[in-house]
Amino acid sequence: MALTLQATHTLNDGRAIPALGFGVYQVGPGDEAVQVVLWALEAGYRHIDTAAAYGNEENVGEAIRKRCWKSLPQLIYNNTGLCCPLIVVSQEKRYFTIIFHVIVQLAGHPTSSALLIWVTTKLWDECHGYDNAISAFEFSLEKLGLDYVDLYLIHSPYPGKKLRTESWKALEELHKRGLVKSIVCACDFKYMLVHCFIALLLLLLLLLLFAFLVGVSNYGIHHLQELLSICTIKPVVNQIEITPYLTREALVNFCRDNDIRVEAYSPLTLGQKLNDPTLVSIARQHGKQPAQILIRWSLQRGLIPLPKSVNKQRIVANADVFGWEISEEAMEVLGTLNEGFVTEWDPTTCE
Repeated sequence: MALTLQATHTLNDGRAIPALGFGVYQVGPGDEAVQVVLWALEAGYRHIDTAAAYGNEENVGEAIRKRCWKSLPQLIYNNTGLCCPLIVVSQEKRYFTIIFHVIVQLAGHPTSSALLIWVTTKLWDECHGYDNAISAFEFSLEKLGLDYVDLYLIHSPYPGKKLRTESWKALEELHKRGLVKSIVCACDFKYMLVHCFIALLLLLLLLLLFAFLVGVSNYGIHHLQELLSICTIKPVVNQIEITPYLTREALVNFCRDNDIRVEAYSPLTLGQKLNDPTLVSIARQHGKQPAQILIRWSLQRGLIPLPKSVNKQRIVANADVFGWEISEEAMEVLGTLNEGFVTEWDPTTCE
């Protein structure tokens, strides 16, 4: 089946993650970050990847809420003919995502899934350890202004075996909770205009739909082997830097053999290889931009690329990577570019 902007990959727990994400690394906090994420959502991205270390979680959450509230009245009108919601909910940050997602699911419209936004954030190195990880996660939720995230990652293995093991146990505990502690208060209505059975249905949907997933980032094979030997919940993804210039074949194959999806961060090499003559030549052959070739390369290899830009036109262009393919010959040429090129850091090699 041909990939589209709505395409997904199935994770090892059965949930579907959007095949293309939008990264916000090095997007400055404040109005710029809000605007950039809004542009991405308007361009069709449904997968936003942030982190505590990026300093823009609050802005990411603000953009998501703005986009969702803008879409909600039209969604309800399309599916009910009503000009106002059946449920008038509080627009407080707390419980926002659960209420919005429940309404979208109740709508049952084929286009309603396009409104669902996948949010990933990450535990930073300085916050490792069981209690610290729990607190850091709760702080990230507070900053995002959301009541859950789809995926929470350990940002890197740098803190060492003892601390990263404790942190993973904390993530497993968060997964087991499923953020159910929020359910009792999730229906924070200004006006209760629904019948009892609808309220019960909402609670059932909350229990069924909002599993909290955990994964890792920047883990090498030895880190994954260590984790798989002690975990009770397998990571669903490993987010690592991958480009044609840094293919990490052994690590990617290990992840695939263990049913761990691979997300590719910095798929555009932070711009450092966009003028490479070979890449530019292939882009011209296909009538595309070098950045589009790099993103499409990741997609054709079954990776989940997370491109980033703060330019509206480039954000739109970076999403235009469907409905066409890189030729087999060009893929072979791109396969010769691997030189172990790392843009900034490589925690996969740490102890």
